[in-house]
Amino acid sequence: MIIWSIFLLLNLIPVNFFAWNDPAISINVASAFAIGVLIYYFKLHARLAIGLTLFILPVLYTSHLIAEVQGAVWVAIAVFVVGWVFQLIGHQYEKAKPAFVDDLNQLLIGPFFLMAELYFMLGLEKELDKQITSMAVAKRRALETRRREILNELGFICT
Repeated sequence: MIIWSIFLLLNLIPVNFFAWNDPAISINVASAFAIGVLIYYFKLHARLAIGLTLFILPVLYTSHLIAEVQGAVWVAIAVFVVGWVFQLIGHQYEKAKPAFVDDLNQLLIGPFFLMAELYFMLGLEKELDKQITSMAVAKRRALETRRREILNELGFICT
């Protein structure tokens, strides 16, 4: 929802970088943003970027269609707000703060991470899954060890 609303807002910016005779063949702000983000994703991992391309193209297309409707800006704002409400409810449920709080780059990595999770669920990219899992386990252990040390320093006994 958040991604779609951002693309809708970008589609509402009245700038075309290339304007051929056919307005359907033009690159607007939303298209330029999509191209830039997809280039970034392809540099990170080509096979995951293919999945994200298959996700972003319909998002780009539908947001472009809705941008032509009167009141599209209000649709974008409403969808954006509702999307963030769901996002924050999810983080509250998980008892975890959003990753972008510490690093704004995570706003771009979030969709990439979700695509990786989808690939892993489907049994794809097993080697990448192993690498990420081992790094995550090591990081989790280090964080847990540090948490215990801090609690012990404060006089709490941790087992």
